[in-house]
Amino acid sequence: MIKLSNITKFYDKQEVVKDVSLEIEKGKITALVGENGAGKSTVLAMIARFMKESKGEILLEGTPIRSIKDLEMAKKMAVLKQMNATSLRLTIRELVELGRFPYSLGRLTQADHDKVDEALEYLTLHNIQHQYLDEISGGQRQRAFIAMVVAQDTDYIMLDEPLNNLDMRNSVNIMKVLRKLTDELGKTIVMVIHDINFASAYADNMIAMKAGRLIRSGTVDEMMTDECLSKIFGMNCNVQDVCGDKVCIYYKSVV
Repeated sequence: MIKLSNITKFYDKQEVVKDVSLEIEKGKITALVGENGAGKSTVLAMIARFMKESKGEILLEGTPIRSIKDLEMAKKMAVLKQMNATSLRLTIRELVELGRFPYSLGRLTQADHDKVDEALEYLTLHNIQHQYLDEISGGQRQRAFIAMVVAQDTDYIMLDEPLNNLDMRNSVNIMKVLRKLTDELGKTIVMVIHDINFASAYADNMIAMKAGRLIRSGTVDEMMTDECLSKIFGMNCNVQDVCGDKVCIYYKSVV
């Protein structure tokens, strides 16, 4: 479990995250949702230790994250940022092998190669593993970065907008893989996501932020209501049951 207690973040004198306290359930997919600038990515970055909280404390399974050594942390939590790029010309396999660095320190064993093979198979990349990243599609590249995270083999996975710039087909494929990681391997996934309907279809829990504050959290069923989504996004939202999922109809909504 990840627990945030009274987390606040200042940029200079501007308070961008304000007194956020929440618990993230282990073995579930939790979606951080809300308007642009709500503070979602900042909260994720503080959990991932990419930036330090100005006030408050974050615990990972009861231990303050600031007290966990870097190498130990890399074995507990994998992180994929919103913009993924590398200046190195790498093949898909070489990229995925980087996920094993916390264990191999650059000298891969057979056990490391086995984990890389498993990750490539999981993301259906094995047949193109020797192609270079600049030779493949955006969807394949995103799957390669997620395969790197899978190869890191951590209990916790942090993802900042994993569907960024993906078409519908690739978005569905990525979300199915994430659901599979949780259901079959027990991974805890926390992701910032803008498409509320993808969050509804694939997440277990939602955390909603607005103007730097936590305004509501709960299960998908608890969060996917007209009243709740209208409050989160400041517009009229119409939630309907479609094929067993709750879908928000907002495309022609009157603000």
